[in-house]
Amino acid sequence: MKPASSRTSVGEEIESVPLPQGWKCFMSPHGRRYYVNTSSNETTWVCPGAPGTGKSPLKPKSYGVNGHHPSGSPLLQQDQPQVALRKAGADRERPVSTSPSRRPDKDTKTTINSITFPLPCTMPEQPLLKPGDWSYCDYFWADKRDPQGGACISGFEVLLQKQLKGKQMQKEMAEFVRSLKPCFSTGSLCSRIKIEEEYAKNLSKLSQIPLAAQEEGTLREAWAQLKRSLADEADVHLKFSSKLHSEVERPLLTFREHFKKDMKKYDHHIADLRKQLAGRYSAVEKSRRALADRQKDLEVKTQQLEIRLSNKTEEDIKKARRKSPGTEVTTHKPSEFVPTTLPPPSGADSQMLLPIGANSGDDLMRCVDLYNQAQSKWFEEMVTTSLELERLEVERVEMIRQHLRQYTTLRHETDMFNQSTVEPIDQLLQTVDPAKDREVWVMENKTGEIRPVDMDI
Repeated sequence: MKPASSRTSVGEEIESVPLPQGWKCFMSPHGRRYYVNTSSNETTWVCPGAPGTGKSPLKPKSYGVNGHHPSGSPLLQQDQPQVALRKAGADRERPVSTSPSRRPDKDTKTTINSITFPLPCTMPEQPLLKPGDWSYCDYFWADKRDPQGGACISGFEVLLQKQLKGKQMQKEMAEFVRSLKPCFSTGSLCSRIKIEEEYAKNLSKLSQIPLAAQEEGTLREAWAQLKRSLADEADVHLKFSSKLHSEVERPLLTFREHFKKDMKKYDHHIADLRKQLAGRYSAVEKSRRALADRQKDLEVKTQQLEIRLSNKTEEDIKKARRKSPGTEVTTHKPSEFVPTTLPPPSGADSQMLLPIGANSGDDLMRCVDLYNQAQSKWFEEMVTTSLELERLEVERVEMIRQHLRQYTTLRHETDMFNQSTVEPIDQLLQTVDPAKDREVWVMENKTGEIRPVDMDI
């Protein structure tokens, strides 16, 4: 390495750039000018006479143990701004959360089972999507702990269980109407239709029993009408059971025949989205840990690099002092600090100076972006599907109400028909006249009108 004076002379520097009194210019072994105040031993890279420069030159720094320079020395300030600029640029491109040690949202947000929620105490109340409707899409975002098993079930699973329970209730209503369920007391098949059919059959049999067939007079007609009304009533109940089957039971059974298939499709769809969201969250946490590890590794390697470069620079300065003219350099006091520029790093040193966390920061930004996309997709599908479940629930309840009202209508009609079979009986019972019956019977069965008299002596 050539002496500094062989490249350019101090006199030429003073002539080209006037210096304040007491300042001298020197050339570092790497060709960079630095300035020394011979009175105060202050050194600086900035020309004291340059316009716009402040008069606050760097104070001389002493070498530390093993030649390690403090972080504020000019030796380190030359390369540190490059890393800082790269890091600042990466910070602007990264998402808000770049590492577990620095997360601005840690006090405003919380993640529960892979879903990110705002903390209620740190933000205003969120407006409802459908205010005033108590809609499913507003109240089932968080998971719920199962009181039986202790495991957590999702809010959508709660909605799904309600739908399945509603379908089961609808099925049991249909089974209540038709002959599927056994009676708890007798064990025989028992349902509304079955009861009606059995009732009609028994009424028909009862109407054919020849009991009290020997009744006579006006009461005989009323009794005969009563037996005929049993047959008419049996026919009414047969028609009632038939209408129950066609207008109540069958619609309840056939309504939403593909209900289970639809619920299974919704369940799998939301579960897949939730699984993807959990995977994205795991990737975010893994990226956070990787970034934290690489930042720690960067700090360690940076310290090692600083020590190695400071040692190398100290050796270069000593060599330069030995090779420089004695009139300029050898007069320096031991306490004087002669700054020099760091040599351009190469090889392993170049790799060590690269911002190791930059790639990890980009990876974290990508993972957070994918997580947010997955959560947005899950959110949209949750709203859409919960509103669809809400619509299906309204449809189910309205359908059941409609057919139960049809049941009451049929029941009223049956009562009306039964009343029509009873009315002739009432009319005949009103005409029952025991005196007339007695007259007719006496006329038909009298044995003589002459009454007995007393016997003579």
